[in-house]
Amino acid sequence: MLLSLAAWLQTLSPEFGFFRVFQYLTFRAVMAAMTALVIGIAFGPWVIRRLTALKIGQPVRGYAMQSHLVKSGTPTMGGVLILLSIAISTLLWFDWSNRFVWVVMVVTFGFGAIGWVDDWRKVVNKDPEGMRSREKYFWQSVIGLVAAFYLVFSISEASNARVWALFVNWVGSGFSIDLPPAAGLLVPFFKEISYPLGVLGFVVLSYLVIVGASNAVNLTDGLDGLAIMPVILVGSALGVFAYVTGNTVYARYLLIPHIPGTGELLIFCAALAGAGLAFLWFNAHPAQVFMGDVGALALGGALGTIAVIVRQEIVLAIMGGIFVVEALSVIAQVGWFKYTKRRYGEGRRLLKMAPLHHHFEKNGWAETKVVVRFWIITMLLCLVGLSSLKLR
Repeated sequence: MLLSLAAWLQTLSPEFGFFRVFQYLTFRAVMAAMTALVIGIAFGPWVIRRLTALKIGQPVRGYAMQSHLVKSGTPTMGGVLILLSIAISTLLWFDWSNRFVWVVMVVTFGFGAIGWVDDWRKVVNKDPEGMRSREKYFWQSVIGLVAAFYLVFSISEASNARVWALFVNWVGSGFSIDLPPAAGLLVPFFKEISYPLGVLGFVVLSYLVIVGASNAVNLTDGLDGLAIMPVILVGSALGVFAYVTGNTVYARYLLIPHIPGTGELLIFCAALAGAGLAFLWFNAHPAQVFMGDVGALALGGALGTIAVIVRQEIVLAIMGGIFVVEALSVIAQVGWFKYTKRRYGEGRRLLKMAPLHHHFEKNGWAETKVVVRFWIITMLLCLVGLSSLKLR
């Protein structure tokens, strides 16, 4: 049987007392973050050189901000560095028998593959549209729906064998079987308020959260360092939720559903934070590399999937408020333009430019000011989200 590095080191604990520390989840999380950080910083220069040699440079469209024209040709698809750092670090330090981590990994790298194809077509094949929206949403939907259908039963049972049995019972009941409260929509800041969703309701909500988070992060990724720091902050906060949700004592004390196995997601969240900080080393203004869709779609999908597993979809919307507002700004801009064009014969805009960060740039804010202020807002929103653990 294959073992992760952490599991192998734990087998040495009877003979070597020092290795007992590898049994602790928090220690392995710290090691996962450090491992991802070291891998990212060590291999970052090499990845940037390879992307430059392959002429994988960021195209800047003519209608973009004039101040962004100097970024044309900056290596993109740097999200590959993030994903590789996360994968190596997570595989080294998590319990390979944990099904929740594998689900998050599959969604993350599935969305990353979609982003890879999109970036490759844009940059290498010189196709300005990349992957067509319909094709992109189709594959996102396939991955999102498969993950949602698995999670609705996986969250309700403690083993894969019982997951399959629950699925069979659901089909046999005419698709009307009741799910345990853990699968309901948890409302933060209120004691024991959980709205039952049913299987189909859970699947629809999970699909919207996973695919929506993926695209929201992608829309936010428009300035140097703008998307990666909120991803780090929100991912780290979700790691806290994963830890307490997987701990019987903490879950009972905090009046949140106890879902066995979710604590191991802390390893993935720590690896994400470490890999994100390493990427920020090279992505800080002026950026040496951009993450591209391969990074943004993958990281957003990861955040959405973790939030679904720990039953904190509403809290994700709070902590990731920047992502939500950025996505809504694009929806509102496009919707208003189409409506006014149909009614008045001329399209009108609500914002000077969408997504929202470009609107502030058009108003005279420096790029770094927009980025840092969005970081600060995300820090505050994450504190609000974390406070929901106790304020009920």
